[in-house]
Amino acid sequence: MAKKSKKQQQSGGTPATVALTTAGVPFTLHAYDHDPAHPSYGEEAVEATGVSPDRVFKTLVADVDGALTVAVVPVAGSLDLKALAAAVGGKRAAMADPALAERTTGYVRGGISPLGQRKRLRTVLDASADAHATIYVSAGRRGLEVELAPADLATLTEATVSPIARA
Repeated sequence: MAKKSKKQQQSGGTPATVALTTAGVPFTLHAYDHDPAHPSYGEEAVEATGVSPDRVFKTLVADVDGALTVAVVPVAGSLDLKALAAAVGGKRAAMADPALAERTTGYVRGGISPLGQRKRLRTVLDASADAHATIYVSAGRRGLEVELAPADLATLTEATVSPIARA
């Protein structure tokens, strides 16, 4: 996990929640007890929050032509690597090494947030997010989700919005 700044230590927030607060973006936190034995971080978040898997989004880190890229897709679907590459003008995409994703973002797997990353990465948000008033994404640690408007997420991450998920 990234070293916390004084502001984070004082607020008790994650880099993601600090970024949202600093930007003045309205959001709601949803905490739950993370079960390390659960086979899927995303499905665990869906079960714990009771929200449709179309509204809970997972943050995946991929390598597109040698550049790490964040893909934010619904838990209900999977990432279409060809569509991700096309969305950023690339040719080839593959899932990034998990250890590299953790080092680069400053978050642990299952808690990677598209917000407040150690190194800002190019981000693509699946277009299905626009069908919802709010969506849920990781708030920067396992067992903590943040609910916010998809437009706010896209603005804060400077995301490209494109259809990158498969059902």
